[in-house]
Amino acid sequence: MSDLNPLLCQHDLPPFDRITPELAEETIPRILATAEAQLARLEAEATPSWEGCMEPLFTLMEPLDYAWGIVSHLHSVMNTPDWRRVHDKLQPQVVAFSTRTGQSEPIYRAMRTLRDGEAWTPLDEAHRRLITSAMCSARTAGVGLPTAKRERMGTLRDELAAASTAFSNHLLDATKAFALELTAANDIVGLPPSLRAAASGAARRAGKEASSPEKGPWHITLEAPLFLPFMQYSERRDHREALYRAFVTRAAAGEFDNTALIDRILAGRREMAWLLDRASYADLILQQRMAGTVEAVDRLTARVRDAARPVAEQEHADLSAFARQQGQTEPLRHWDIAFWSEQMRKQRFGFDDEDLRPYFQFPDVLTGMFALAQELFSISIRPADGKTPAWHPDVRFFEVFNADNTLIAAFYLDPYSRPETKRGGAWMDSVRPRKRLPDNTLSYPVAYLVCNQTLPVGDTPSLLTLNEITTLFHEFGHALQHLLTTVDIPEASGIHNVEWDAVELPSQFMENWCFHAPVLSGMSRHIATGACLPDDMIARITESRYFRAGSASLRQLLFGAVDMELHARYAPGDARSPNAVKEALAADFAILPPLPEDRLLCGFSHIFAGGYAAGYYSYKWAEVLSADAFGAFIEAGLDNREAMRKVGQRFRDTLLAAGGSLHPMDVFTAFRGRGPDPDALLRQMKLLPGLRAGSPWLGTAATDRTERRCDYHSPRIVPRVTSMLV
Repeated sequence: MSDLNPLLCQHDLPPFDRITPELAEETIPRILATAEAQLARLEAEATPSWEGCMEPLFTLMEPLDYAWGIVSHLHSVMNTPDWRRVHDKLQPQVVAFSTRTGQSEPIYRAMRTLRDGEAWTPLDEAHRRLITSAMCSARTAGVGLPTAKRERMGTLRDELAAASTAFSNHLLDATKAFALELTAANDIVGLPPSLRAAASGAARRAGKEASSPEKGPWHITLEAPLFLPFMQYSERRDHREALYRAFVTRAAAGEFDNTALIDRILAGRREMAWLLDRASYADLILQQRMAGTVEAVDRLTARVRDAARPVAEQEHADLSAFARQQGQTEPLRHWDIAFWSEQMRKQRFGFDDEDLRPYFQFPDVLTGMFALAQELFSISIRPADGKTPAWHPDVRFFEVFNADNTLIAAFYLDPYSRPETKRGGAWMDSVRPRKRLPDNTLSYPVAYLVCNQTLPVGDTPSLLTLNEITTLFHEFGHALQHLLTTVDIPEASGIHNVEWDAVELPSQFMENWCFHAPVLSGMSRHIATGACLPDDMIARITESRYFRAGSASLRQLLFGAVDMELHARYAPGDARSPNAVKEALAADFAILPPLPEDRLLCGFSHIFAGGYAAGYYSYKWAEVLSADAFGAFIEAGLDNREAMRKVGQRFRDTLLAAGGSLHPMDVFTAFRGRGPDPDALLRQMKLLPGLRAGSPWLGTAATDRTERRCDYHSPRIVPRVTSMLV
């Protein structure tokens, strides 16, 4: 295999202009064949030492992890028929090799002997965590099972990977297939100019070449940059209803129906847990998380729900009264909530999203975000567009430098929505990890940072809503953990080997800065006047941060509770369907019960096509950690620049630097000087008055951990089939 093949140069930047579906189709099988031969040799020669077992195992996996990571990425952002065909063809081969590696008894025996022998003592914590993580992944893959069960485990892993990919493809196709076409002036009453321009652009992309923002026609799709503002601003209640009903029934009927795939995925996961003698799939997963048990997650959920529910009920009563005052005679329905919430927010705080959008030009937001990173973490981020090819003209490339001008990392930024070929949402992933090479040079980490924000229109740059800004900051937080790691072992650097319910800490931590006055002011510049946001408006934005916080919390808790119920207590074949499970839980978590036809589970890609199965609770879990971490900056004084820099450096040296080399509780304690405060999030969200007394729910202490606490998604033992941090 030639070194000129771009899928084989894992220490170089990928030349995306040379990477084609045909190249992937040719190269991945050859990489697999080489890895299979190396695995066979290792099985014959493995010795119970790091150098004799773990190092060669990780080394043989590197080419596949790099190449398949690129293929998976392009499948997500350039989902053409050719990329879909090649991905679907190659994925079973990759999963089969992953299973074969995980089920290798000679390698597992060598790891177990290493763990139990004298060679264990001199190893540091990072090496020990990687060994126990690899052993845990091997057991999850079925090592040690009888032959029939081991083979069944391999079949299940293949089937689950295929089903998850099909789920994602169906959701993308169903989203693309729908558009609400508006043709008359009374169809667009209430829509701001930015939305009319975006809807006209969507119509032109759909073949309506004569469309204009002023005269239409306009297409409203189910993509967030069009769907969300339409639900907020359209005064046509009938159109809001039609769009809402389409959204909650996405991928729930016809050729893109995900219903059967949900059943298949849940049944496969349950059988996998049964093969491994676990009570449930959630039990299997949570043994490898910071939470540890289903009960700990349930306590978290109940604690926040009990605080949020009365607040949300009052919020709904207030919103209903407001809508009546404004002339709506019918009770609030689902398609009214976003609209009247936006109207109420504007009356209460004197602005809405569209008032803010002209102040937040995407280039200025980037500049402000990078300036914050420089201030907190002593880094500089510089454009390097053109230095390396990208997969789309919209993609930008940036390099990260230390204060001494040393290049330490880089990342690609793919910011805009492309509903034709790019899956929805936002995520960060690894192009390559940090690694010390044999010649002692450093291969610096590189990341993908992907969003689906509003497109530019003509010469006007993308103008962002506050929600789009916080999403960008969120993904940038994930990227910072990957880019600023100081761990040279790839398997433990950056986001790798970090427990799933702790990995959201840096991302949610960064969201806090979107409501800090100097940051807001620094990244605002009105597109017409050039003026920064007025101080009084900044104060009102900060005050509005937790507007309807109880309702927002209940919605997120409902998703987490449904996820946990389906993976902990639901048995496929029960009288209840997965959708019935969701409806039953909605009685505790939703102020308005779901519509009878609501099938939001068919679009719940986090748990059926992503890495959050039995883990959606992680957002709330990590929110506690991030709220407490941000508290350190508040205590130091947000207006004290020198103190902020000191705390920022400590944050970088611990929570961003350590990666997966240490347990997250130890890393958090190193930063904060103590363990997490369970009430930090409730205080931050102003929900503490509703708090019910109860036992701590943050799990076991740092001193009470065993080998089973390891990361299920070990990137070298299990090459990524779907990998994302959202």
